[in-house]
Amino acid sequence: MVSSDSVNSRVETLAGSGISTIPKEYIRPKDELVNIGDIFEQEKNNEGPQVPTIDLKEIESDNEKVRAKCREELKKAAVDWGVMHLVNHGISDELMDKVRKAGKAFFDLPIEQKEKYANDQASGKIQGYGSKLANNASGQLEWEDYFFHCVYPEDKRDLSIWPQTPADYIEATAEYAKQLRELATKVLKVLSLGLGLDEGRLEKEVGGLEELLLQMKINYYPKCPQPELALGVEAHTDVSALTFILHNMVPGLQLFYEGKWVTAKCVPNSIVMHIGDTLEILSNGKYKSILHRGMVNKEKVRISWAVFCEPPKEKIILKPLPETVSEDEPAMFPPRTFAEHIQHKLFRKSQEALLPK
Repeated sequence: MVSSDSVNSRVETLAGSGISTIPKEYIRPKDELVNIGDIFEQEKNNEGPQVPTIDLKEIESDNEKVRAKCREELKKAAVDWGVMHLVNHGISDELMDKVRKAGKAFFDLPIEQKEKYANDQASGKIQGYGSKLANNASGQLEWEDYFFHCVYPEDKRDLSIWPQTPADYIEATAEYAKQLRELATKVLKVLSLGLGLDEGRLEKEVGGLEELLLQMKINYYPKCPQPELALGVEAHTDVSALTFILHNMVPGLQLFYEGKWVTAKCVPNSIVMHIGDTLEILSNGKYKSILHRGMVNKEKVRISWAVFCEPPKEKIILKPLPETVSEDEPAMFPPRTFAEHIQHKLFRKSQEALLPK
């Protein structure tokens, strides 16, 4: 039995109710509304810094010079930006389209049907269909609903909570996760070498094939009547090692680069890749975990498929690798498990929310 309370708590319900002003819980504080304008106009702007596009076609080329050039560009983007559009990444357009169509078909279902997959954050059941609950400190809400589930390794998945509709959801998403995991290995190899380490070192440090978890969050941002006051996802850095993002070619991703918010272009057939906190810590800050946020708009629904590659919560101590630390470059981060790092961020955020604005 689906309660009317859960249906009414969905942003999709609110957006479809005909409101012209958004409830106060969705209005962001003034300091968060800097550079929030028309996202479609901002995406067309070619002035100033632009998120780099990295062509991975030659990442494993037999030609050493060609291979080295490709890898150097990837490393440079990880050092300078911590985010990039990947093209020629080895995942077919056909498979990416299947994933997008399947995710959209799930969100096109009536809310009552989606509620059968509802999560229950209060009891710790975080996988499934949900919306952000207000944290007690700030009471702020984000203009999005989502579906969250572990997609790899296969033995860590719970297919019973994956959408059964549409019929090809499981097949398409599982195959995409498998291919993303292979892409993650290629990227981690290059980033390892970029730190002067053995090519398998970073992969091992984040859990290897058995322990690195791929968690998919499909973000569904309904049309918003006052997009200049709201955020789809508030400014944050990812806790992951790497994050890979597909989207439906509606702009919305903004990155905080050199003191300004930069709107990412929609690059056809690309996958956006973020360096997360985990790699920033292991590299002692050489690779950047960039602050970013998700914007909303009045005209088009935006959907993104974020896959977070996360180390095991307790098994590994995250700290700068010895090779990245020297007298001139002391360790920038204290040793913590991944779980402790998440708790530290949540605690710091709740303390900041209590400060007077």
